[in-house]
Amino acid sequence: MHYEQLRQTMIDSQVRTFEVLDADVLQALREVPREQYVPAPFRHLAFADFEIPLPHGEKMWTPKMEARVLQELELRKTDRVLEIGTGSGYFTALLAHLGGMVHSVDDRADFVREAEERLAKHGIQNVQCHHADASQGFPDHGPYDVMVLTGSVPELSPAWFQQLSPGGRLLAIVGQDPVMVVRRYVRLHDGSLNHQDLFETVVPPLRYPHKAQFIF
Repeated sequence: MHYEQLRQTMIDSQVRTFEVLDADVLQALREVPREQYVPAPFRHLAFADFEIPLPHGEKMWTPKMEARVLQELELRKTDRVLEIGTGSGYFTALLAHLGGMVHSVDDRADFVREAEERLAKHGIQNVQCHHADASQGFPDHGPYDVMVLTGSVPELSPAWFQQLSPGGRLLAIVGQDPVMVVRRYVRLHDGSLNHQDLFETVVPPLRYPHKAQFIF
């Protein structure tokens, strides 16, 4: 299978048309081998506009979703990153490619173990995977410059924002099926929060999301 050709077609036909034009993001998509993180039975669909099934009823994001979120996070090599929901480890690898130290948390032990194996196989050293319930964040290694939730939540607790550095970005999918929005928060240096709703989508919820009043 001609993976390089399929990868470039994915970038040209799916990613660029979803308003992803950042050169560093596009290069990360070229360099991180998505097909190596996809379950073997679905490898032929690694570059399709398709949510690839994972064990436990979970799914990988589509390539264009991964790319758009990556662009919106505006990652820098100095950023300390928190990812909630490790999944296959592919988006973790993209975060590590563009960011600094990445802490990825999942409450599925097999996801954590298999992601660690894939990341190690590809020589990615700036990731620590953790098996834990992070439904209210993961303050152990915070504060973080970038936080991203790969599952949806009906609302966000103030605990999340307490773990975000001044100038930090948090991206979450907020709402309930069938109405969810990808929302980007920025913590200003005076401690206040700005947010922007980017686009609508529907993704499976994080397990054990914390119930709290809406912040916005």
